Amino acid sequence: MLINLIEVKDLTKTYKMGDIEVHALQSINLSIQKGEFVSIMGMSGSGKTTLMNILGCLDKPTSGSYRLDNVMIEDIPKDDLADIRNQKIGFVFQSFYLLSRTSALENVELPLLYRKSLKRKERISMAEDALKTVQMSERLHHYPNQLSGGQQQRVAIARAIVNNPVILFADEPTGNLDSRTSLEIINVFQELHKKGITIIIVTHEPEIAQFTERIVTFSDGKIINDVKNHKIESAMEVLKQLSHAKKEEN
Repeated sequence: MLINLIEVKDLTKTYKMGDIEVHALQSINLSIQKGEFVSIMGMSGSGKTTLMNILGCLDKPTSGSYRLDNVMIEDIPKDDLADIRNQKIGFVFQSFYLLSRTSALENVELPLLYRKSLKRKERISMAEDALKTVQMSERLHHYPNQLSGGQQQRVAIARAIVNNPVILFADEPTGNLDSRTSLEIINVFQELHKKGITIIIVTHEPEIAQFTERIVTFSDGKIINDVKNHKIESAMEVLKQLSHAKKEEN
């Protein structure tokens, strides 16, 4: 049975800049099913990040409805939205936002501090499991300045999934990485998707969108295309091809 994890109807977001109204989102209708891997595509200013901020409960729409995991978000008091974000949503950003004087393990443990019922031993165990999932078990006690960009993003992904969220949002997660490291990070997302995690990636790069199973394209605050990707690329296979080509060069 197909379950809609996200359901958006007639979603509108308008910003006022003096006497000027900016229509960032215009009557958006969108459903995303549990277990989907979706990319939100569009140029800068197309509305994709505004949509993610609303779906991630970081912002509220001007009008329209948003249901997340059977909860009508507009009915939730503003003070309670933080609990929704902490319990149901994981975020990964272009900038890793890791605390510089805190180890990888401690960075991943941070979201669990809000769960008062957890003992420290439980928090550490959950953080270790999340880091293991992203293949960072050997870097538990390293600080961000001791990690490469790709490793820092893996820690950020581990932090995003440590609470077992119902959905994972990634806003330009490869924007600060080189092409090979980007593939490694996309491979992490594909592996997480295989485990059943619902993932939405916001990107302006068609090359990144090709690794997702559905591509929703925005322009001027509207959805102009919403298609299934029938030629999903495997990041692991592309990485293998790159390694093979490099060996042949040498």
